Amino acid sequence: MDRLVGIARGIGIALLFLVIALCLAITIVPPFLDCIYYDGPQSAHYDGAHFFNPDGTIDMPAPPGTNRQGFILRWLLGNDDRPPWPVAIAVKPAHPAPFAAPRGMVATWVGHATVLVQAAGLNILTDPIWSDNASPLPPFGPKRIAQPGIRFDDLPKIDLILISHNHYDHMDIPTLKKLWRRDRPKIVTALGNDAILRANGIPATALDWGKSVSGAALNGLAPGAVIQCGNYEHCPDYRVHVTRNHHWGSRWGTDRNRALWSSFVIETRAGNIFFAGDTGAGDMGWPAEAARIGPIRLALIPIGAFRFWKGQMASDAHIGPEQAVDVFKRLGASTAIPIHWGTFRLSYEQWDTPPRMLELALRCAGIDRKRFAPLRIGQSLQVPTVSPVPQRTHRCDERAMRGLE
Repeated sequence: MDRLVGIARGIGIALLFLVIALCLAITIVPPFLDCIYYDGPQSAHYDGAHFFNPDGTIDMPAPPGTNRQGFILRWLLGNDDRPPWPVAIAVKPAHPAPFAAPRGMVATWVGHATVLVQAAGLNILTDPIWSDNASPLPPFGPKRIAQPGIRFDDLPKIDLILISHNHYDHMDIPTLKKLWRRDRPKIVTALGNDAILRANGIPATALDWGKSVSGAALNGLAPGAVIQCGNYEHCPDYRVHVTRNHHWGSRWGTDRNRALWSSFVIETRAGNIFFAGDTGAGDMGWPAEAARIGPIRLALIPIGAFRFWKGQMASDAHIGPEQAVDVFKRLGASTAIPIHWGTFRLSYEQWDTPPRMLELALRCAGIDRKRFAPLRIGQSLQVPTVSPVPQRTHRCDERAMRGLE
């Protein structure tokens, strides 16, 4: 009996020291995780130390009746009453061609915000992630339930990579290292994110909102030069515009908003491509800003991770399907692909809530479903060249939309 008491006392003391160590770590460690990724002049969205959204701050309160710390702890322990997700989703990986046709555009959804867009001899990847976990400490953190829609070894040579911001589900360093070693692609991102990439041996071009860079830089020509392609077999002729959206950035929590977030417009010989990155609604002026660059043939718009608790329709940080349809309309895009859903479980909604809600929102807006249809992971779309058609507004059942969990 005395021995059992001694063992129990020892375990109790060990647990006490563990709690004290954790408390000290929470107090002492965070300041050392802060990093200065960018040092430049103040602007309308940079105060000299941190970036911010000029159209309003991102507010992520805890659900009603709880506090943020308790909510985060339950989320980490999987005890936050979220609807269940599938353990795994079957995927039939695509085998893309080396290049698209001279004026063609083909998009393949790899999963989450990763899309391979092949346009007029140019191969583009958005926010590439092939890792199993979107986390600083794998195997902990969000785990993918669907394998990538293209096996890494089946990827064609990548010319251009766009990185919207530095969250782990969008800036995946292991994947970017492999892509850089293999293909030496041009990597374009927003201010500050290049410091994180450079620290990992990955060169990148970082630009502020409203700035652009030409693909001619790949051949050592002047940024404004134009590459003349002969047979279009491989024609990296493009211009990337870094454009505004509404989000935030962090790798460790205490480095919040030390680097900028963005969307992009890519001008190609096959037409313009818009990549929204990860975004909330904000003032909803940013889609029109992107549209002013020129007609958009293809838009990649997020629809998932928009519910942080039951009953929430959209958060400040992520748009949901209703807002995604509004973005689509404001862009005036011919075709869109919904992204940022069905791969990593990041929020409250069920696995298939985003596409089901999107279909209802499109019906309410009188938009042909084919113009903004969800793809299966690994599915490719031959992007049509047709112009947008007028929308016909339908009467909508708001209760049906809110009833989708």
